[in-house]
Amino acid sequence: MPRTSVQTGRRQSLIDAAILTIGEQGSLDVSVREIATRAGMSTALAFHYFGGKDGIIIETMRHLLREFAQEVRAGLDCATTPRERLAAIVRASFAASQFERTTIAAWLVFYLHAYSSPPAARLLQVYTRRLRSNLVDALLPLMDRADALLTAEGLAAMIDGSYVRHALRPQGPDAGEAIASCMDYLENRLARGGAQ
Repeated sequence: MPRTSVQTGRRQSLIDAAILTIGEQGSLDVSVREIATRAGMSTALAFHYFGGKDGIIIETMRHLLREFAQEVRAGLDCATTPRERLAAIVRASFAASQFERTTIAAWLVFYLHAYSSPPAARLLQVYTRRLRSNLVDALLPLMDRADALLTAEGLAAMIDGSYVRHALRPQGPDAGEAIASCMDYLENRLARGGAQ
């Protein structure tokens, strides 16, 4: 196996281990050693690839954001109308790659980390801007700009809020329920705004 493939595989194993470890503990109070052990490699190798825990955390956030972006692109590629585009964005927000108990918990921890980590804050700002931009772009053919901005902000808040609510559910997250709630909000906003 080529060396780059081995390195890529090891880095991915560490990222997967970080998601599981942080998600299960619900905290960043985990060590590089715990993450490396879960990935089946040495702590030294984890430091070699990421330079420390903050490097692992930032790369894990980047990984989750790339997965989300891929889900959005795949959904938008199949959408032909503004409503289909909106539904695709909502569905991508609750895709299995993102909306699973440990991944949800990891996301919540990353949000908190953004308060003290400028790189984490920048990543979350990129996510926020892209989500808003995609939503507004899909909404503009259906309502005026002021309503589109307000609706995009409300829908983004519902998406993020669903992560908090579903992370705390004893029975676990329910993507179908989260999607239905967001789509119901969206349909109400479209009806109120006199959508074309």
